[in-house]
Order: sequence, then structure tokens, then C-alpha cells
Amino acid sequence: MKTLTQHLQAIKDSKKGIFVPYIMAGDHANGLDGLGDTLAFLSENGASAIEVGIPFSDPVADGPVIEEAGLRSLKNGTTLAAIVAKLQTISLNTPLIVMTYFNPVFQYGVEKFVQDLANTPVKGLIIPDLPHEHEDMVKPFLQETDIALVPLVSLTTGVERQQKLIADAEGFIYAVAINGVTGKMGSYREDLDKHLARLHEMAKIPVLTGFGVSTLDDVARFNAVSDGVIVGSKIVRDLHEGRADDVAQLVKQGSQYQKQQQQAGFFKRLLKSLMGG
Repeated sequence: MKTLTQHLQAIKDSKKGIFVPYIMAGDHANGLDGLGDTLAFLSENGASAIEVGIPFSDPVADGPVIEEAGLRSLKNGTTLAAIVAKLQTISLNTPLIVMTYFNPVFQYGVEKFVQDLANTPVKGLIIPDLPHEHEDMVKPFLQETDIALVPLVSLTTGVERQQKLIADAEGFIYAVAINGVTGKMGSYREDLDKHLARLHEMAKIPVLTGFGVSTLDDVARFNAVSDGVIVGSKIVRDLHEGRADDVAQLVKQGSQYQKQQQQAGFFKRLLKSLMGG
């Protein structure tokens, strides 16, 4: 079992919610030179893990806040090679998860990319535009490393395909809470809780909910039907606008969230309704 899986499973077993903030590498007043400070700040405030975005010129899954952050990062001269080199200099106990599109990795060289990250705090990899059917373009290079390839499961994914996506998954399951791009709020489907409860029941590793998660109310809601949350646009916007105290409070409270005893009964009621009972 890879480190990311063990780490998040331990938090789940402790009955605490998992809280993963997202940041865009290079979106800082000091460019990549500020990356280490931001990671340390999030780690010190209790982040369960940290998702590090790689700027890309055509980010199909990113909403406007993260897309703008990527453009700011690119204007700062950020490149994938520079990010990898910076990550090689950072020492951190909190596991990192790199979120990137496939094209930059392909241009870098998949095998070299994995090898260069092997001895860094990076323990997970998310590639939203890499279909499950083409995972063999990346996964073989990860087998001898401690880096997990994290699958995304959307609301429109049928149950049979969900089972395929999560069958051999490592790290965690990224459950996409909305149809569309990141940052959309208040547009959840009515059957979202049932979808997440079903996915949680099927998965053997932690399930985290992302896309549109921004408040402590969201944290409470999704901790009732999954194992925790990923918060991106809210973190990125607040850091960019100088509201570090707000970020610290959200990360601290989110990572200290205690699962409620009534969660078990909540799951039973949802699953019963799924089975038509």
C-alpha cells in the first residue's frame, strides 16, 4: 500500500475528516520561490495532504479562479521543469498530490517526470484528461514508486464504470461533486448524496469530494457522505487576495472536523433508499 493511501486511511480511521487544499504552483508574489512557504503554511495549519496544480494554457477542468491563477503563474515564467526542480528542494511531512494535464507530462517525458518526483514529497498524481483506458501511458512507470495515480469519478459515471475506475485505485477516489469545471457553487444535483454514499460503499480506499466545495457547511455536508473534501478555488482566491488568515482558519477547522456518530445511521438510510427500501 502506498504512503498516500496509508496516510489518508489513518485519518479516516481516526474518525476525522480529510481536508486537502489546492494551490497553483507559481501563483505567488515571489513566483516559485514562494511555493515552499505556501506548502509549509498549509501543512502547519493541519492540511491532510496538499494538491499542487501545474499551470497549463488549456485547462479543460478548471474554473475561472484556477484558470486565472494558472495564467498568473505562466506570466511568472513557471514551467513544469522548474516546478519539479523546486519540489526536489522541499522537505515536507505532508504528502503532496500533483494535478496536471497530460500534455506537459508528455512533453517532459513520462518516465523522466516520474523518476524526477520519486524522491520528493509528491505521493499522488491526478491527470484529469487521461482516460482510464489510457492509464497504461503512465501507470507502468509508477509501479516501482510511492506515487499513486488518483482516479476521478464524475456524477455522470455509471455504476459499472465506477467499479472499473476504483477497482485497483490507490491514494484516494476523487469524487467530482458537480458537472462542469471547478469553482461552481450552489449547483449540486439532488441525488448527489446518494451518489457519494454509493461510491463510498463500493470503494476500498478513502473517497474525497471536490469541485465547488468552499465553506465549513460544505465540509460538514460532504463528510457525512464521504471521507473528506478537496477545496481549490476558495483557497486560491483567498491566498491571491491576501486573506491568509481566512485560509488558515478554513484549513485548521476543516482538518479538525470530527465525524459525527449519526453518520452511520445516515449512510444506512441513504443505502436503504438506494435499494428501494
